[in-house]
Amino acid sequence: MTGKKGFFRGLMDKLAGSELPAEAVRPSGTESGESDATAVAEPVPGTSQPTATSAVQEKPRLGFFERLKQGLSKTSESLVGRIDRLVLGRKQIDADTLEELEEILITADIGVKTSVELIRTLEQRLKRNELQDGAALRSVLKEEILARLERFAQPLQVGNASPFVIMVIGVNGVGKTTTIGKLASRFAGDGKKVLLAAGDTFRAAAAEQLLVWGERAGVDVIRHQEGADPAAVVFDACKAAVARQVDVLIVDTAGRLHTKVNLMEEMKKMRRIVGREIPGGPHETLLVLDAATGQNALSQARLFKETAEVSGIALTKLDGTAKGGIVLAVSNEFQIPVRYIGVGEAVEDLRDFDPRQFVEALFQ
Repeated sequence: MTGKKGFFRGLMDKLAGSELPAEAVRPSGTESGESDATAVAEPVPGTSQPTATSAVQEKPRLGFFERLKQGLSKTSESLVGRIDRLVLGRKQIDADTLEELEEILITADIGVKTSVELIRTLEQRLKRNELQDGAALRSVLKEEILARLERFAQPLQVGNASPFVIMVIGVNGVGKTTTIGKLASRFAGDGKKVLLAAGDTFRAAAAEQLLVWGERAGVDVIRHQEGADPAAVVFDACKAAVARQVDVLIVDTAGRLHTKVNLMEEMKKMRRIVGREIPGGPHETLLVLDAATGQNALSQARLFKETAEVSGIALTKLDGTAKGGIVLAVSNEFQIPVRYIGVGEAVEDLRDFDPRQFVEALFQ
């Protein structure tokens, strides 16, 4: 009889929901007689109450500074790590120490010109007895690097004209179209009306790639057939931007090298059309450089500055390279503001360049 009561009680308990599977989640304070629906009920949409399962599954996303530190970890090791191994623990700094430091700076893609300039400054400070030991040298070097990055730092302001035209240039493979897509998402997220112009009609599927980014960002794309005249695309895009009262028009262009004379001439033609249709345009000529190419990026910056009236730089792929010192080389040598840096694949990983934040992440 007792066994039958136990079976019956067990059956009733199951029906009442007290015997939940081991993996089921029960909120604290529930009684054994409550139903499964009560125990694992979902929160009302729009409320901030989390479920127990979401609390376990979701991990907080790292803040941008932490992601920046992670992205710069390879550069930090190749530059700051080597500097630390050279100077920390030294009780005295001499000319030989600075000579070794100069070699580290040059091989870390800071560039010969900027490296020599830094060492000459450190030599002067050594003469003034400002470099008492390795820790002082590290601190002063960090200070001098920050000073050079801040000298030409200037975020892009797009509110001065409407439509504000950004012409994006660079060689193939640097992440030009991806940068455009991320910028479109940023501007659209800020409430601006954005239009994209698929001016790269030479590279296969370039317009299709831009269309995908346009769909993600919720912005329109003006395009023609592959192989069409890029200037015609730009003309139509300018007309559409004015007619639709667009805030920002971003123009993609074909990848160019200084040896491709026809493409360079085509870019000049596109600039003339923009200037004719939209007074003052293009308001920004943004050169996209791949940080992973190191000194090659420096060469590209030199050539484009001579021919394309570059007004700002976006440095991509900093998270995958040990050559992040190129940020300082480009900014200091060409006196062109670094507008954006990319430290990841996500849209939010393209950020305004903040020199102080960059240096802090590098030296931590």
